[in-house]
Amino acid sequence: MNGKAILENVRRYRAIASLYRQTAAFRPHQRLSLLEQAHAWEDRALAELEAHFTLGESKVSPLQTWMVQAASWPMLNAA
Repeated sequence: MNGKAILENVRRYRAIASLYRQTAAFRPHQRLSLLEQAHAWEDRALAELEAHFTLGESKVSPLQTWMVQAASWPMLNAA
């Protein structure tokens, strides 16, 4: 995946995180869950960037890297 595609994915992930945070402001009963989702999307954006810059041209994709990290998030797996 090229650099522009990586940055576009990161932009999208952060936009989704922002929407979760905005929604949390108006739904107090779901606030914690929504903020956890926002945090998960931010983590996905960071994983995408880290994978791009640390893996270089290896055969492991950023999505595979994120999936391994996501498996360790108990709240996301419970949802």
